[in-house]
Amino acid sequence: MPSFPKPKFDHVVDLPKEIAALRTYRDSKPSLKIPGSTSKTLRIATWNIANFGEQKREEPHLKIIAEIISWFDVIAVQETKENYEDFLKVVALAGTKYKFIFSDAAGNNERLAFIYNSRKVKLLDEVGEYAIPPSDYGDIKITDVASTFAGFDRSPFLVSFSAGSFLFTLMTVHLYYGDDADKKSLGRRCLEAYAVARWADLRSKSKYTYLGVKDVFALGDFNLPKIDKDDIIYKALVKRGLQLPDHTSLVYSNINNDKNYDQIAFLPGSKSRILSDGVFPFDNAAFADIYHNKTAAEFRGYIKYYISDHRPMWIELDIQ
Repeated sequence: MPSFPKPKFDHVVDLPKEIAALRTYRDSKPSLKIPGSTSKTLRIATWNIANFGEQKREEPHLKIIAEIISWFDVIAVQETKENYEDFLKVVALAGTKYKFIFSDAAGNNERLAFIYNSRKVKLLDEVGEYAIPPSDYGDIKITDVASTFAGFDRSPFLVSFSAGSFLFTLMTVHLYYGDDADKKSLGRRCLEAYAVARWADLRSKSKYTYLGVKDVFALGDFNLPKIDKDDIIYKALVKRGLQLPDHTSLVYSNINNDKNYDQIAFLPGSKSRILSDGVFPFDNAAFADIYHNKTAAEFRGYIKYYISDHRPMWIELDIQ
């Protein structure tokens, strides 16, 4: 994504006030409540932090991002740029228990990353970018799409973890976007979504799955316009058995509040582990003084540049 323009006005961030507002909003809204950490549960999140390392965020903004990240046990982060200095600062600000792993930069100069609580979650041996051999490209096809699969723009990044006796694999993605109005762009995104679905399906059926892990999750920015049985991206994503959370309290994952871009997809065998899920609309609580004293466009511009145009999505799992 091209960088958002830097806001033309200055603003001195009252960090204690902003952190308090976020925590109060999180804790006072039952539908937005993010569970606390327990030994019996695991909180997994995904967050596209817009052009992370490219837009010139200030330290208070990095501390706000770190605060939100510290509410989770594992966080998949998309749009970390090749310049990862701000990413490292945020990991350090989240606390000494947090560690990270990320991929090399690919399409749009983006890395895919995981930040995890190393006191609760252990990194296992299986780590890598999901690469599909060209000989298999012909297997990735959709009836409604005329174009052929030619690889990912940004190769999904998969990592296996353990939390106690619970073993799981996460694949974080940032699917190709292009242009919603362009049929070719949509076709490419559709094929990438199907390739992720195919991975999860084949993974669950393979006798060579690492350590026999069957709980696999594909999470990240799918650039999914909407959860709708007639949407071609949605149909491709669920075609091989992947499911999405029920989203009983639907909050859209973009701050324009009209798109389901970000998702955490899982196979049916993992559904019974999901205790709760949600999206945290930080923009409804942060920078209230800007909201009240500037135009709506100026407020959104500030949020997009200094925090993100995406909201974090999360699930809580039973890991007993």
